[in-house]
This record gives sequence, structure tokens and C-alpha cells, in this order.
Amino acid sequence: MSLYAPWSLRALVRDLATGATTSRAALDRARARLDATEPELAAWVVTSTEPDLSSSAGALGGVPFGVKDIVDVAGLPTRCGSALRADAAPARADAPIVRAWRRAGAVVLGKTVTTEFAFFAPGPTHNPAAPGHTPGGSSSGSAAAVAAGHVPLAIGSQTAGSVTRPAAYCGVASLVLTHGRFPLDGVVGLSPSLDSHGVFAASAADLAVAWSALDGRGLDKAALDGSALDGAAAAPGRPPRVLFWSAEALGVVDGEMREALRSVRSRLADGGALVDDFPEERLVAEVTAAHPVVMAYEAARERAEERAVADRLSAPLAALLRAGERTTDAEYDEARRTVAAARIRIAELLSTYDVIVGPAAPGAAPEGLAATGDPALSRAWQACGLPAVAVPGLRAADGRPLGIQVVGPAHDEARLLAHGTWIENHLA
Repeated sequence: MSLYAPWSLRALVRDLATGATTSRAALDRARARLDATEPELAAWVVTSTEPDLSSSAGALGGVPFGVKDIVDVAGLPTRCGSALRADAAPARADAPIVRAWRRAGAVVLGKTVTTEFAFFAPGPTHNPAAPGHTPGGSSSGSAAAVAAGHVPLAIGSQTAGSVTRPAAYCGVASLVLTHGRFPLDGVVGLSPSLDSHGVFAASAADLAVAWSALDGRGLDKAALDGSALDGAAAAPGRPPRVLFWSAEALGVVDGEMREALRSVRSRLADGGALVDDFPEERLVAEVTAAHPVVMAYEAARERAEERAVADRLSAPLAALLRAGERTTDAEYDEARRTVAAARIRIAELLSTYDVIVGPAAPGAAPEGLAATGDPALSRAWQACGLPAVAVPGLRAADGRPLGIQVVGPAHDEARLLAHGTWIENHLA
């Protein structure tokens, strides 16, 4: 087995449920994989010396997971990838999202690398699926830790493309939750109207299992005997009705991704899906342009303390906060109106169709670690607060992963994951 091989959440949950392994053994395996590859991967900021196993009684049974280092974990510092927080004291309590994952049966292994305050300045993390290329950001460490098989589950956050893009670049699956699905308390955010929680796993089918536990539905007998864990129970009763989004209006999609999208469309249609063109390409372009206006305006206020010492920040973050300071109330209000109108129109479309399918990133991971790639393809869906699944399985000619994203109606993550699993199965 390669040193870099994702760890199946479904298989581990099955083994934990049947007694074939224990939470302690799973943690030992995680540490062994981490120790073998972490010096060069640099996905982790800190790991727990003695993880709390009390949550292992939950539905996931003791699955080890990583937490992006903008999210509070009791007893561990939250450093946010910034020198400003280098001496941060340990958090006194878990963030609500961490408590929710613990209730679901996950055990915190440690904190994963983030870009500075979840913006563009890269951390040290490498891409295990494309050596020498960016892992994306800002949830760099979480995506890389799952892609490398350190843990089968890791959490991140998304304000623009901080979950979807790293998943696409590292060849794993991700789920961005509906905006507001869980509280953002205990999370060092950038933009209150945009920040959302996210989670990474090896596959969409793995994410469906994780979501069923997080959502409180638990795992039924079919899941425990293996059928649901192999994706059967996650599959919808019929092929999805798909709006296919080319993103051509944004002008960022490269040739290999265009070719991959043609293949995706053909495979979905051959599998029985109804596939129609997405009719609002121009609207998505307008929202994509409005998103950074909202983000900068809110970030300048949310991170006012850091803005006051902008000379101590990375150049990209300092520029964002200064741009937000210059953004007028009128410009912000106009951008918010654009987003609100788009949210209504896209909800109308998703009342007739099940999902929107399109590229998760402009192409495969760019070369080098000095930048984290372009989040343009997630901005509109993030602005509208919609859940999105990144589905892996496609490859560029040189083997680098290519990801697609599947966007669904707000507050319906379970159905979105069912359709995402169906799509994943038809791309395999």
C-alpha cells in the first residue's frame, strides 16, 4: 500500500461496530500513518497526547478525526495559522461543531493546518495526491490528512472555496454544510454571512455515513451489516435530475477540466440521469463578482483587531482587510441584493431539479506551494449559502485529481449526499 492512501470511513465504522477493531486501535493506526508521513506532509499543527475516548460510544464508534486550526478544541490552542496567535492559550471549551462530532462518535486526534486566518497565505502543507503542487486552501491540512490516510474524517470551513477546492486538488470528497446549519461559535471566522462548516472523507459514500451520524439519525442495521456502508442505502430511488453548469461565463476553466466535464455529462446521461443545461450562467457570474465585496467588507469588521496590526499579517490578508475597510456601505448593500436575488432564482431551479453539477476547481492543483489556487467556482454557491459536495474520481493526464462539485437545496444535505453518491458511483 502507498504511504499516501485514503482511509475508508465506511470500512472503519463497520469494523468498530462489529468489534473487529477498537477506538484505541484506530487511534494507534492513525498515529502510525501520521508518524510515517507527517514530517514531509506537514498537515498537522498539534496532536493530542491522550485523546478523549469518551465520545467513542456515539454512532461512529470512535473514528479519529482532525480539526482545522481555526476551530476551538478544549485543551488545544487555536493558532489560526498566524504568528499573531503563536502563543495562544489552550481553548477552554470545544466549539459547538466539535461537540456535535464528538456526540456522533468521533474522537479528536488533533488540529490541522490552515492558511492564515483561513484566507490565502499558504501554510506548509504538501499535496499527497500531487507532489509539488498546492493542496489548496484554506483547509489545507484537513484535506491532506484525509488524502494521506492519517484520518478517515477531518473538518474544515469555507468562506469562498476553502473546502471544495482542497478536496478537488487532493482527490478526496468534501461536504460544505448549508450556511447556519450549526453554530459558528468557537470558530475564528472571516465573514458571518458566508462562513460555513465543512467535512472531508475519502468518498461521497463515506460522507453520507458521517452525515447520518452527525445529523442524529445514527446508523441503521443496513449500515452495520455493510450494505449502506457500500453506498446502497445512500443511493436515491431514481437517477437525479441534473442542471449541468459549465462555468464558461467565469473564464477560468482549463482545457482538461472542460474535457472531463464532457465525460461527466455523458456518463450521467448514460446512467439514466436527466441532464439539462444550467440556464443562469450570467447570474452566477454576477454573484461570483459580488461575493468578494461581501467577504472583504465583513472580514474588515470581523477581524478588526487584526486589521489594526495589518503590517504583521501576510500580504494577502492585509490587502483583504484594507479593501474591506474601503468598501462603502452602499457597495456592500448592492452586493448583498445581488446575492439575495440569486438565492431566490437558484432555489426556484432546485425545486424542479435535484442538483447542479459543475467543476469544483478550474483544473488540477497548480504547481508550487506559494499560492492555493482560484476559489472562483465556489464563490456563488457559498454566497447563496447552499450545501455542496466535492466528488473525486477524475484525473488529469498526468494523474493529478480533478474534482467536480454537486450543489443542492439548502438544509437537505442527506438527499444531496445521496445524489452525490449516485454520481460518484457512475464516475468510478
